[in-house]
Amino acid sequence: MFFNKLFERLVNVNTAVIFMITALVIGGSSFAIYYIEPEEFGSPFNGFWWVMTSVTTVGFGDYVPDTVPGKLYGIFLYLVGIGLISIVISKIIDFIYVYNRRKERGKLEYNGKDHIVIADWSKHAKIAIQEILNTEKNIEIVLIDQYEETPYHHDRLFYVRGNPVDKEVLEQANISEARAVFIFPNEITINGEYIHDPSYIDGKSLLIATSIQRHFKDIYTIVEVKERNNIHNFTHVEVDEFIVSSEMISQLAVRSAFSRGTSRIVSQLLSKRHGEDLYEIPKRPSWGTYREAYMDLLEEGATLVSDHDDLNINHKLDERIPEDAQLFVICQEDTYHKIKQKQAK
Repeated sequence: MFFNKLFERLVNVNTAVIFMITALVIGGSSFAIYYIEPEEFGSPFNGFWWVMTSVTTVGFGDYVPDTVPGKLYGIFLYLVGIGLISIVISKIIDFIYVYNRRKERGKLEYNGKDHIVIADWSKHAKIAIQEILNTEKNIEIVLIDQYEETPYHHDRLFYVRGNPVDKEVLEQANISEARAVFIFPNEITINGEYIHDPSYIDGKSLLIATSIQRHFKDIYTIVEVKERNNIHNFTHVEVDEFIVSSEMISQLAVRSAFSRGTSRIVSQLLSKRHGEDLYEIPKRPSWGTYREAYMDLLEEGATLVSDHDDLNINHKLDERIPEDAQLFVICQEDTYHKIKQKQAK
């Protein structure tokens, strides 16, 4: 009865105090049993080994007290030590459970760097998350939205619950250390009813982009808009790239009608799940003209297709490559890594 009340009180004691008491009991017992039976245990470390095998109920039996004081101390350790270890383990399990629940509910701060931030959850955001995870094996994603729990589960996805317009929420996502931020428009609800008007939806994206640029203006920002006509509303906001989702789908559908298979080709280039992909590579010092770069890359298994968004490489092969060139190639992943390794030398 006494021990039951004792352990009930210990369970409610501060976690740090419990860990300190347990450490003192284990450390003190290691020296105590060695002091009681120095010939049997030989050193305090052997005493520590015996204490740990006893309180964890493993009991290898390689060290056993021979004297009455030693056995009495062993009984004391069984009663007190095992109970303390049980409480410590339960505290650890509770901590892990609480941590995971807080993480799922978006209540923790993200402290990583070079991650991707996605503002607002949508079908397009889900596809983007899957593509990002497939593109780089170590990159992490921070999703910001106002769901009670994360709408997507993955080891490399971190959820922050809140309004991405709020500076505190953006700081919780550590957006200042992010590689880029994607803003995906989501349908707005007013009094439980969905608003499908593109102007309202893009207006929400404009508000998020304005908040991001006001507080973290150096972050690379990509915004998906519902209608191209709404892009002019972003004039005073430094958005690096716009994606017009409905327009791209319509254009791709038309191209597929006139040139069958176009959609499959574009899908393969945009997705990491297929063999050939689009990669960015830096300019080599040895390259003077586009032709030199084109021929070298062709021999290495890659095709040079553009400089920035200029796809007319084949019409200016003899022109010199500018220092600020942003070259894109189509190749397989292993070829891309070989090109990077060669350029690093």
